[in-house]
Amino acid sequence: MARPITLFTGQWADLPFDEVCRLASEWGYDGLEIACWGDHFEVDRALADDSYVDRKRETLAKHNLKVFAISNHLVGQAVCDHPIDERHQDILPARIWGDGEPEGVRRRAAEEIKDTARAAARLGVDTVVGFTGSSIWHTLAMFPPVPPAMIERGYADFADRWNPILDVFDEVGVRFAHEVHPSEIAYDYWTTKRALEAVGHRPAFGLNWDPSHFVWQDLDPVNFILDFADRIYHVDCKDAKVRTGDGRRGRLSSHLPWADLRRGWDFVSTGHGDVPWEDCFRALNAIGYAGPISIEWEDAGMDRLVGAPEALQFVRRLAFDAPAAAFDAAFSSSRD
Repeated sequence: MARPITLFTGQWADLPFDEVCRLASEWGYDGLEIACWGDHFEVDRALADDSYVDRKRETLAKHNLKVFAISNHLVGQAVCDHPIDERHQDILPARIWGDGEPEGVRRRAAEEIKDTARAAARLGVDTVVGFTGSSIWHTLAMFPPVPPAMIERGYADFADRWNPILDVFDEVGVRFAHEVHPSEIAYDYWTTKRALEAVGHRPAFGLNWDPSHFVWQDLDPVNFILDFADRIYHVDCKDAKVRTGDGRRGRLSSHLPWADLRRGWDFVSTGHGDVPWEDCFRALNAIGYAGPISIEWEDAGMDRLVGAPEALQFVRRLAFDAPAAAFDAAFSSSRD
């Protein structure tokens, strides 16, 4: 059976949920990865109002869509982050931001991620996608010199804050799929290994594979799939285009905004960048990934109403199923 192809609604949260459902259905998507912001999925209301989840299901059914995961990247970011500042105030619900005192923000964010697991279970999905934040991302440049103990404290802080969250995920039968992404505790290959070690490789903590964050770091998204096969809990399809090589555009992109052609790389619509998509889908087949293929559409240089349906057609053409039997089985002369 073909894997469902879904649309992540995070970049569409300026539109009402019903409108996003209508668009996705008309384009031919099978379902949604629903973001926990805008009016798309409100965690507090899902737990406080017995009818809220039913109404969400009715809206999805009206448009012949299903839901396979919900995502709470914005609140998850605040669980471990340092510093907590006006950037977080801009993305967090007011009840999580509160008075802005950093440790209070982190504690409230952690409780909200626990509630996100409970709300996911009520909705009937078993995967929450999101970020973890990081107390040590700001040390990336390694200057002033960073003592190893400081890095170790960062992973210990992550484990201390996330293990109690993962206990709740275990209690309600939901998994967390961390998106490996710059600014998180796990942002590349080796930091992913360290993050998994920090929480004891517990099954509640897995990965959301999004190759757009790999290609501009010179990471191989195919080998990442193969090496972390048992941890790929969810797949997001987003692309990135690298434009370094002229001696002016660097990997760190110079604090320039998205779509500025002076940047060394940019997010682009799926199929327009440097991700080796066919090899990636073959690797997903090889590890037996049977979950949704979710298109996270981001391209500051393209109209999303053009890009989202085009991305769907691109992915549907390449995300073919593995064969039921090897092609050369037909050559065998043996018969049972």
